[in-house]
Amino acid sequence: MVTLLRAPNPSAMTLSGTNSYLLDCGGGQGLIIDPGPAVEQHVEALLEAAGSRALAIRAIALTHGHPDHASGAPALVAATGAPVYAHPKSRVPNVCDLPLDRAWPVGGVALQVIDAPGHTFDHVVFYLAQERSLFTGDVVLGEGTSVIAPPSGAMRPYQRTLQRLADEFGEARTIYGGHGPIVEDARTKLAEYIEHRRAREEQILDTLRDLPRTIPEIVRAVYGPQRSVLWPAMARQVLAHLIALEEDGRVRAEPLNRPMTDDEMAMLNPRIEELVGPAEAAVITAELGTEMRLRTLFAYRLTAD
Repeated sequence: MVTLLRAPNPSAMTLSGTNSYLLDCGGGQGLIIDPGPAVEQHVEALLEAAGSRALAIRAIALTHGHPDHASGAPALVAATGAPVYAHPKSRVPNVCDLPLDRAWPVGGVALQVIDAPGHTFDHVVFYLAQERSLFTGDVVLGEGTSVIAPPSGAMRPYQRTLQRLADEFGEARTIYGGHGPIVEDARTKLAEYIEHRRAREEQILDTLRDLPRTIPEIVRAVYGPQRSVLWPAMARQVLAHLIALEEDGRVRAEPLNRPMTDDEMAMLNPRIEELVGPAEAAVITAELGTEMRLRTLFAYRLTAD
């Protein structure tokens, strides 16, 4: 009933590529969840997969609007005439609103549409009860962990989304994530994700026990001092945790009255477009929120209990 087709867009952010899913909804009707990037080869693969199964694509659904998941939609619409459905907050052009936290019928199946903020605020997860399957986009991946970065993402909403999936969909068996392999033990994967965020937050707090630190200092303390191409992603993850801890009243930020060093600037405000091509730069910028420039360097310290 579910066919995985992986786009040929591997990268540090997309892992082995973006996953698209073709669902057989009965009666010769098909649904595409996440058409993927605007890569002609991938769009053709989706059309060929539907044709080989005698399925007419009747709807296209987006888990969220990041370009590696959504930018292939116009070509697929042109080829099929199928409407595109997305979260009511989506900024993707020409989409229909999904019914949040309700059943959404497509052909002979009904998908539960779950409002799933955190990775982005326009994110949904789909649940196919008859298959006990969750389609999680970038909320839960088949390997690794998801990037949570402001301004389009936030840590506490993300943690609440994970907990909701664990609490309300404990019978789920399979997770079809936006990247990586299919997950066959949904309950265990959700528990791992919840624990990972809790443990990372404790690591960040531990780095602040003795003295205040900047985000680059926290990144080196938590992830290791060796320079990494993923430092900007790590920095934005740390920022998301620190914003949540500030809102909780556990941490406060104090501006430092000095310019950033070159290393600090490279970590906090990377010039993505100078490092990769425009298509990949668009994906990385959307994932990391680097359109939001961090102009002030802050030191973070624990508040008094």
